[in-house]
Amino acid sequence: MIEKHNSASTAMTALETLMARLRGPEGCPWDRKQTPQSLLPYTIEEAYEVAEAVETHNTASWKDELGDLLFHVVFHSRIAAEEGAFTLSDVITGIVDKMTRRHPHVFAPDGETLHQPEQVVSQWEEIKRQEKSATQGPPSLFDDVNSHLPALLWAAKVQRKMSQVGFDWDGPEGVMEKVREELEELRVAPTPDNREEELGDLLLTIVNLAGHYRINPEMALRRATRKVQARFRHMESRLRENDRTPTDASLDELEALWQESKIIIATPATAPGTAP
Repeated sequence: MIEKHNSASTAMTALETLMARLRGPEGCPWDRKQTPQSLLPYTIEEAYEVAEAVETHNTASWKDELGDLLFHVVFHSRIAAEEGAFTLSDVITGIVDKMTRRHPHVFAPDGETLHQPEQVVSQWEEIKRQEKSATQGPPSLFDDVNSHLPALLWAAKVQRKMSQVGFDWDGPEGVMEKVREELEELRVAPTPDNREEELGDLLLTIVNLAGHYRINPEMALRRATRKVQARFRHMESRLRENDRTPTDASLDELEALWQESKIIIATPATAPGTAP
């Protein structure tokens, strides 16, 4: 039985102890077998489950999913410690040091006073640039952009970086015109390869448009997908009233139920999204 703890430090110690037991000689065969590579898909899944809990305003699930994600941080750190790479203490100390260094307006005695979030972002990016230039070769705008991100987030971060140096449209109107241009190029693309390329260009332009409207495209797409899913479930429910499924219905029936669902099913609420 795991005891409850009244402080984060004692609770973290208990979690470390639990992880050591799971990975120990008498521990769990599954946990002992895991590697950073085998854990990675589960870690990514846990991060998305945190996002789902936040988006649906489910406080209980939010707490549980954060716990699952924290477990993965401890799990990865335990494996790294076994390999002699680093420890959980190193991870915690590292992030404390980094956040202190990147918030001089809060922690540095002579730090500049900042009043606007935009000023903080600008300072943050400059500090990151200085950190990278001290440890790497010639700097690039994209040094801290992870290409292993989901494509939508990767595209948003790349375009934000370019926008920070002025390589962007002046406003959303210019991007709208570019969307129309890319749609036409997609329409007339002669081969499958050309269509794939033009569709990619169109998606990039839409991501850029999201940035101009200060919308996180990942969150916008997740919200839209949740809305479509809820509406289709309404259609399934209505058909079940007569022991039917969507495959039993005509396209006209499905369209009528879809229009009904649009009236009944509101857009799911979500936390406001801002550009990443």
